[in-house]
Amino acid sequence: MRMTDIQRCEVRPGRLVEWTLSPATVATAKALPEDSRPPAYIQESHLRTARSVREDGLFVPTWLGAAFDIPGRADLDALGEALRGWTLRHETLRSGFRWAGGPGDSIRRFTLDASSVSLHREEAGDFTDPAALAQHLQDRFDTTADALRWPNLIYTAVVRDDRTSVYMAFDHSNVDAYSIHRIPAEIHELYEAARAGGEVAAAPEPEPVGSYVDFCEAERADADRIDADHDIVARWREFIQRCDGRLPSFPIDLGLDPEGGLPTQKFMREMLVDADAAAAFEAYCRPYGGSLVGVLAASALILHEIGGEPVYRTVVPFHTRVKSQWSQSVGWYVGGAPIEIPMSEAPDFPSALRTVRAALQANRRLARIPLARVLHLLGADFRPTSPDLYSIVSFVDTRAIPGSADWTDQNAYGLLRVSYGDQVCAWITRLHEGLWFASRYPDTDIAHKNLRLYAERLRDIVTSTVGRS
Repeated sequence: MRMTDIQRCEVRPGRLVEWTLSPATVATAKALPEDSRPPAYIQESHLRTARSVREDGLFVPTWLGAAFDIPGRADLDALGEALRGWTLRHETLRSGFRWAGGPGDSIRRFTLDASSVSLHREEAGDFTDPAALAQHLQDRFDTTADALRWPNLIYTAVVRDDRTSVYMAFDHSNVDAYSIHRIPAEIHELYEAARAGGEVAAAPEPEPVGSYVDFCEAERADADRIDADHDIVARWREFIQRCDGRLPSFPIDLGLDPEGGLPTQKFMREMLVDADAAAAFEAYCRPYGGSLVGVLAASALILHEIGGEPVYRTVVPFHTRVKSQWSQSVGWYVGGAPIEIPMSEAPDFPSALRTVRAALQANRRLARIPLARVLHLLGADFRPTSPDLYSIVSFVDTRAIPGSADWTDQNAYGLLRVSYGDQVCAWITRLHEGLWFASRYPDTDIAHKNLRLYAERLRDIVTSTVGRS
């Protein structure tokens, strides 16, 4: 799916319908006892960061979403049943958190039984102006899919005679990009089953979907077995020390005011290259480990060229769906591994590929331990002042995801909320159509100029591999 924001996902006018968890479901949740399964470290870090930033006086929305079309004027009863069935399939969507107060101000989970979950449908009215509709959706998602409230998800549909557009938003604590990528095919399947008269919610799962809530418990138990003397913690300690006691930022001038508050962000997105050039890049990089290695190697060269830093340091996101039981599960299955690329060892693209491959091979296992656990063990005061702990360059190949070949016909997009932040997050996505680039970055003239240069140089390096593999 092409990653974008709500203003650039081809919103068209129509009649807006919304589904949220019903008042009865919310009332039941309030009376639930504690679920002994704890939050994942990444969830806890996310919630604490959101609260910290909110206490500093800034509301920073952090939701992710999906947008896609279904043919014709939707059968709203069938669509509602499909949405409910999909919600029941993924346990994390009916699980939330409470602040327990007291020493340490702990976070406690609660989880609804599937039988207690129902959706409330509401007609939100007719919209004739696409810009006004996009703004309305963003405002609703900001308010409803908020990290510090529950429920923090919302489903909507814009109904028209020719097509119905579905827009869904979730606080990041429940979903990652891969979760979002799987949504269109799953909702289409459930919708068609409901239209055919199937009982979606009651239909047996041919392959039970693993619960992210169970994963959180298992991952946290593993992480809690290590202590400050563990070699993974030592490696992170050394990395952070070489970053001057911080996690790495994008190593170019972003025009930030050191005395200013958290800046607003802008968004950049475009197709970098077509399918043929993307295939040539993949083929050229394959001996070194593939396109991820290629994107990081190219980034190291470009950012050194722009910013002049002698060592490129970054944290590389990796999925943590290491067992097949999590492959279809909705959740936030992401860890990070630090890498350092001395540019003296990477003067050109082939040498940069070799250096990045070696760094990833040496450090990928560090992503096994959640960074929030590592930071706790380091004992450092990492009180976050930004919703992003560090800058990222992410690469994902989506072509094997079910339904991905239909995304263009479905106007399918992954939605990102662009609001405030002093970091750069860049996502490069391999689609059937080519390589898609998306980035949010601080809204300054210098940052825009340098991000524009980064994207253009990335395109240059990718296209330079055509005919060279």
